Amino acid sequence: MKILLIEDNPDILKNLSEYFNACGYITDCAEDGLTGLHLAATQDFDLIILDLMLPGIDGITLCRRLRTDAQNQTPIIMLTARDRIEDKLEGFEAGADDYLVKPFDLSELKARLEAVIKRSRNVQDGAILKSGDLILNTRTLELHRGDNPIKVGPTAIKILECLMRASPDLVKKGILEEFVWGDTLLESDVLRVHIHSLRQAIDKPFNLNSLLTVSRVGYRLVDSSK
Repeated sequence: MKILLIEDNPDILKNLSEYFNACGYITDCAEDGLTGLHLAATQDFDLIILDLMLPGIDGITLCRRLRTDAQNQTPIIMLTARDRIEDKLEGFEAGADDYLVKPFDLSELKARLEAVIKRSRNVQDGAILKSGDLILNTRTLELHRGDNPIKVGPTAIKILECLMRASPDLVKKGILEEFVWGDTLLESDVLRVHIHSLRQAIDKPFNLNSLLTVSRVGYRLVDSSK
């Protein structure tokens, strides 16, 4: 298992590298955004741990460029001292799969890393899911709305997969969280933030309302092309 660590604080970078090496992971390190972007775009990693504040290219810009320019879907956990909901939304909308606020416990980061990698690999070979003009290939993780490709991260893909398999029926919040994260303990707003980011990707650009919220219960995906 190979991890890319992109962090400009040398002490934090050293601690992360030593910890994950001791856990049996192979780590590669970058102390600035440009180096991190080059490594992420030219080498294969199982996961990227990305600091938000970086010299050269900040974490948000780096994440967006990986997802859009390089079409790289490697899972990304973003690290930052910012804990506002707006900051989390910006991170998820840029393509991050998880968001951990500093200071954090290394064991929590490891648990989140393992959960993100597990759900990014937990797809069914050859499965094509459709809901109206929304099409998801769970093998290649390719998502389209009609002829338009849509780029989202692995966590959004898992959420969408669960909703598409149940569509147009309601999926309760607890069931959706278990499908995507298993028994991982989540912050209260994690699912809501991911749903908002997913809605921004699959509905807003097309002036559609296919991802619906049933207040205090859950979510449902409907065919909005009719």
